[in-house]
Amino acid sequence: MKNNLIYNFLTFLLVLTVVCSGAVHAEETREITDMMGRTVNIPLEINSILCGSPPAFTLTYTIAPDKLAGSTINLSKKYAPQEYASLPTVGTIGTSANFETFLKIHPDVVLMSNYPFFADEAAARDAVASIQDKLQPIPVVFIKEGTSIIDYSDSIRFIGDLLGEKEQAQEMISFYENILATVREKVASIPDNERIKVYYAGGATGLSTTPAGSAFSLLIEICGGKNVADFAKRSGTASQDVSIEQVMSWNPDVILVLDPKFYEEIKTDPLWQDITPVKTNRVYLIPETTFNWFTRPPGVNRIIGIPWTAKALYPDLFQDMDLEKLVKEYHRIFLHISLTDDQIQGILTP
Repeated sequence: MKNNLIYNFLTFLLVLTVVCSGAVHAEETREITDMMGRTVNIPLEINSILCGSPPAFTLTYTIAPDKLAGSTINLSKKYAPQEYASLPTVGTIGTSANFETFLKIHPDVVLMSNYPFFADEAAARDAVASIQDKLQPIPVVFIKEGTSIIDYSDSIRFIGDLLGEKEQAQEMISFYENILATVREKVASIPDNERIKVYYAGGATGLSTTPAGSAFSLLIEICGGKNVADFAKRSGTASQDVSIEQVMSWNPDVILVLDPKFYEEIKTDPLWQDITPVKTNRVYLIPETTFNWFTRPPGVNRIIGIPWTAKALYPDLFQDMDLEKLVKEYHRIFLHISLTDDQIQGILTP
């Protein structure tokens, strides 16, 4: 009889342990719907994140950099705190990423966005499903592409909710939406025939550019400019090579330069001396701090590019815009650093 009581008591304890363990396990995960409409089970508390694309990385960096376990791009050691600049580089899923590296680091979640660009929603779904299969059991959460400069708020809000950083996300959204609305309102009344013609000079020679209407060019149009590169985008490419003769025929009013070395060379290079912006001193070097302000990656890092580009194109129209103040505020909110006045001047007047 005594043995039966002991047996029954031990059995009760075993069942209780199993039930409680199951309850604890259930509480350790939660079910969410990602921005593709997929149902994903994720840890209740997310402390470690890897991103499969640069836009997803820059967005996560701005909201919760302490949760990043690796980087898709190399961060500037000059403008990123050491603990972030020294993150291991894991690459971009679809191009340079190694799935074994992701599995070895084993983050709580992997964030993926529509970059590199998928042909359509079906292709995106198939790609994300394939990525999820390769990364099991790590959950893959899809966020909206994050490459359209007029459509960042939803992605910022989603990641803020996902990571428990709603206040940070809202501060970012307020800054972004205010500056976007201000610029769009001011340039809305500019007649089409009076809009500044812009050539984006990419690459080491300045003879690589992005076509009008692309995600990489939208910043020009948002700020009231006209991208002179009006050719059709080639499939699978973001940039296209052009000739100096083509640039001359486009006759831009302003040139935005990506490469600092080319920015120095264009002023004395005989090839460019007959181009109007070189003669009128309207060639501008696109700033880069933690991230580039205008181009790659085409994510929330370009928010500060809105006031910078607007002021470069229309200095008189935006003469009352305090760009230095906006730059300081942006870096505090989005990039978690404090810039001195001298640093800001050095960035804006290279």
